[in-house]
Amino acid sequence: MNNDRLDRVVAEARRNAEARERGYREQALKIYPWVCGRCTREFDRSNLQQLTVHHRDHDHDNNPPDGSNWELLCVYCHDNEHSRRLESDRNAGQGAGAPKTIATHNPFADLKSLLKGKSSANDPDRTRD
Repeated sequence: MNNDRLDRVVAEARRNAEARERGYREQALKIYPWVCGRCTREFDRSNLQQLTVHHRDHDHDNNPPDGSNWELLCVYCHDNEHSRRLESDRNAGQGAGAPKTIATHNPFADLKSLLKGKSSANDPDRTRD
């Protein structure tokens, strides 16, 4: 019985979020030109579903009627913005004194010697002594 209740709560939360999103998305599309704020790609009715509303402060409940917390971004730039934020948060969690792990493996370290041996054996223009 708890699963049914949980399912209802989740479904209601999704409905509320979708209704809230439709509200501020409609407002943002009326306020701003249909252009991505990062890549400047232009949109029309045929591809408008690819234009999203990004909350500048990342708070989806902060929806001032003047749209000052919104910017229109294409789905690609919006995804990039959130990826950068996640990466920044992940790096900030390491702290100033925490040791950072860095890559030490160099896959090309021995490349010159590998190519040198390969080129002399496989060079068809090379004459044999």
